[in-house]
Amino acid sequence: AKQIFGFDCDIIGCSRTDSGVHANEFCLTVSKKGENSLEHSVPIEKIPYAFNSILPDDVSVFDASMVNDDFHARYDVKYKEYVYKIWNGKVKNPFLADRAYKCPFFIEQEAVENMKNAAKQFVGTYDFSAFMATGSKITDATRTIVYSDVFCDGDTVVFKVAADGFLYNMVRIMAGTLLDVAKGKKKPEEIKDIILSKTRTNAGTTAPACGLYLNRVFYEDYKGV
Repeated sequence: AKQIFGFDCDIIGCSRTDSGVHANEFCLTVSKKGENSLEHSVPIEKIPYAFNSILPDDVSVFDASMVNDDFHARYDVKYKEYVYKIWNGKVKNPFLADRAYKCPFFIEQEAVENMKNAAKQFVGTYDFSAFMATGSKITDATRTIVYSDVFCDGDTVVFKVAADGFLYNMVRIMAGTLLDVAKGKKKPEEIKDIILSKTRTNAGTTAPACGLYLNRVFYEDYKGV
């Protein structure tokens, strides 16, 4: 940011993610270091182009706007939407290397429907301790899932979920649990019991980071920035 504005800046992001996780949308605020506001000589509409001229090829700024001084990129988030992509083609796809999880078994359509039914069981306000990484220091594991679904996009099985917040590794553990459903190791109707147990070992393994995307960030009455 100093290269763009000529002074040190405070940067606050909307979220933290594991190494290897991707983002289709990520929001952050930039302000002059030690201040809430940002006086700058770069027109707001040109800020994306200025940043993109110095960013690496795998990062792009696509929009910029002014916000109130009391706006907080993280604490003002209403909902976040994640997607987890599972490549279900019968041969590997080199274009999705490190961009989707290559399922080691073929997920039949019936299994996709079972995953969909299982995903619906996540919706609601619960203590999601069973879907939190072991050793996490979070003491309040209550989160509200507003929607959760599984669908096919060509040869990719997609798990989409939105909530007012997520625990460490939560979506990846949910995805791993849905894969157990696909294998027949767990039944869709068992998901609620796993949630209510608050016991990590009752849920599935943590799916690899490569398939996970922070997809959308919602502010102000469920409208995306």
